[in-house]
Amino acid sequence: MMKHIKTIVGKEWAEVFKNRMVLFTLIFMPLIFTILPLAMLYFTGQGMDEMASVTTADVPAEFLSVCGEGMGANECMQIYVVNQFLLLFMMIPVIIPVTIAAYSVVGEKTTHSLEPLLATPITTFELLAGKSLAAALPAIIVGWAAFGLFLGALPLIGVTRAVFAYIASPTWLLAIFVAGPLMAIAAVNLAIFISSRVNDPRTAEQISALLIIPILGLLFAQLAGVIVINVMVMMSFIGGMALLDVGMVYLGTTIFQRETILTRWK
Repeated sequence: MMKHIKTIVGKEWAEVFKNRMVLFTLIFMPLIFTILPLAMLYFTGQGMDEMASVTTADVPAEFLSVCGEGMGANECMQIYVVNQFLLLFMMIPVIIPVTIAAYSVVGEKTTHSLEPLLATPITTFELLAGKSLAAALPAIIVGWAAFGLFLGALPLIGVTRAVFAYIASPTWLLAIFVAGPLMAIAAVNLAIFISSRVNDPRTAEQISALLIIPILGLLFAQLAGVIVINVMVMMSFIGGMALLDVGMVYLGTTIFQRETILTRWK
């Protein structure tokens, strides 16, 4: 089984990485999502001297909600600002695999390479597992690399130990190393499912991008002060994503009818 899956992964990578849009998404989007929070932290840090006389009593309530004991007002502000960018890092494993997986079935249909693949004795689970891994693994690796670059650059822009410790806390680590891969799996399975039902890769990509809506909901809820993303919120989110992944994998394997999928396409 693993041999078949590895073969599909290799085949997928050989094809999708020829696409310039995929390469652009893999390289530049994570860089942008990494540079933006670094720039915000740097420029907010430049105003620390002006904030030296400011006490936590003068800090807005939404800033204080993320403050730890003994933190200064400027550190509270930096943590509040960078907390919004956590959700950007969580978008990386959603956007990248959608771009890859959207071409997974539709692209092969348009190039007439799906027919011989479906005629092989490979099982539906092996087929979908190979396509899912081919799309999810690059997104997961790139997301981890972007976060590693972000962490490595924090001392260079002069953040305090308290701010660094907050960013390297369990909340962020769970988001990047657990929630991210789970979201990538969900995004890939949704994209492949939609890709098997439409004739245009762009349509598949646009519909699959709807998975970003829950992340945007978290962002707006956090900005509005409705919730504060912490370990408990992240654990609840991870639990929900794990259940969603199981359901989507089962549904995708059940609905993907290889014998009739080609005859339904016109």
